[in-house]
Amino acid sequence: MPEETKVGAVLERLNAAIGALETAVDGRLENDETRKDAEAQVQRMSSDRTRLAEALDEAEARCQRLENVNREVSARLVNAMETIRAVLENSDTS
Repeated sequence: MPEETKVGAVLERLNAAIGALETAVDGRLENDETRKDAEAQVQRMSSDRTRLAEALDEAEARCQRLENVNREVSARLVNAMETIRAVLENSDTS
């Protein structure tokens, strides 16, 4: 094989290797960018999760307060109805 043919073959292999390296570097850069985007999205989701957890805790506390007030109002209504019934019964017997 003549020397020029060997050099040409080596240059072709070198160009192919450089092309493959450039492709790999481009892929790596794209993967790094995708990873950074994913990390940013995870960070936003974590922040949203924290905010939603706090809102849920507040809503649960409010719900508990409303349930307590509801029980108290219900007890007062029962007491008022019993008082009215007793007054009516006393007025019927008089």
